[in-house]
Amino acid sequence: MAKRDYYEVLGVARNAGTNDIKKAYRQLALQYHPDRNQEDAEAEEKFKEASEAYSVLGDEEKRKIYDQFGFDGLKGMGRGPADFSFFSDSIFSDFGDILGDLFGFGGSGGGRSRGARRGRDIGMEVNLTMEEAYHGVEKELDVERHKTCVICDGNGSDPSKPPENCSQCGGSGKVRRTQGFFSIATTCPVCKGAGQFVRYPCKKCDGKGYIPEKKKIKASIPAGVNNDNRLRVAGEGEGGFNGGRSGDLYVILKIEEDDHFSREENDLIYDLDITFSQAALGGEVKIKAFHGMEKIKIHPESQTGKIIRLKGKGFKHVNSWGKGDLLVILNVVTPTRLSKKEKDLFRQLKKIESEKQGDEQQAVFH
Repeated sequence: MAKRDYYEVLGVARNAGTNDIKKAYRQLALQYHPDRNQEDAEAEEKFKEASEAYSVLGDEEKRKIYDQFGFDGLKGMGRGPADFSFFSDSIFSDFGDILGDLFGFGGSGGGRSRGARRGRDIGMEVNLTMEEAYHGVEKELDVERHKTCVICDGNGSDPSKPPENCSQCGGSGKVRRTQGFFSIATTCPVCKGAGQFVRYPCKKCDGKGYIPEKKKIKASIPAGVNNDNRLRVAGEGEGGFNGGRSGDLYVILKIEEDDHFSREENDLIYDLDITFSQAALGGEVKIKAFHGMEKIKIHPESQTGKIIRLKGKGFKHVNSWGKGDLLVILNVVTPTRLSKKEKDLFRQLKKIESEKQGDEQQAVFH
């Protein structure tokens, strides 16, 4: 079977950047890794193919040679696919970073080698009025989470009797697996990546490494946010383990409906009821908008559905400059519960309209 072009294997363009290549390989590696596709020979081959492609395209020197001379250029350097030196130490380091999502550990950095783990992210919903979303607001949040045990610093062991190293991995939390020409470090199956065993649990947290906590956190919500926007509050998630950093808090925003206003993207919309006389003769109406009182000028002979646009009076663009508009939509309302005087006036108007309509019809047929 003929070898496929490395760019085709990863599904990237020939001018793709390093980050795009790494991202493409990450997706394929997570999809086809043998640990997720046990007894699936085809998935294993696709994993090897993607790894081989990344080992070339992820290395600047090899990529230049491949772009100029193809597969033959790599073989000519004594670095063909059958040669184990084809996979350099730096590439293995990248594999460790990329596959951390699958195996639950980071790259080769020493900070995580003895089971240091980042705390979990947590999320909560927060309700906002539309006016709060318009101006932005600071909210005090009641957060329930786990925090790192201050007695054992998250390792779960009695401070006077520290954890013991795992005999299988020697305390690294990782073991190296070799499949043909390909080798990769994976999570130790005995200690599950912790690198250590707790024989004498911490009495404060009962060996869990964390304790429950309720905390009030202030979150600054910017102007212009919309429904289901997420706000990240760094470091306010659950506590880490063995010196790992805390997770993050994600605030999911829910915008309540307003009695008078609605929203379309960044435009603020107001439905304004006007009378027959206002529609016919024009006039001015004041409305209370989120930014303050606003004077609306109604032009004579306005019809239902006419839109009056006030530039820059809408919602702020959260991620860029500028604002949306305030759109005032006119709605001509038929009056009810007319007084005798009003009825007499409308009868006079009706008579005038009938006479005018008759004159217009005669003018058409002359």
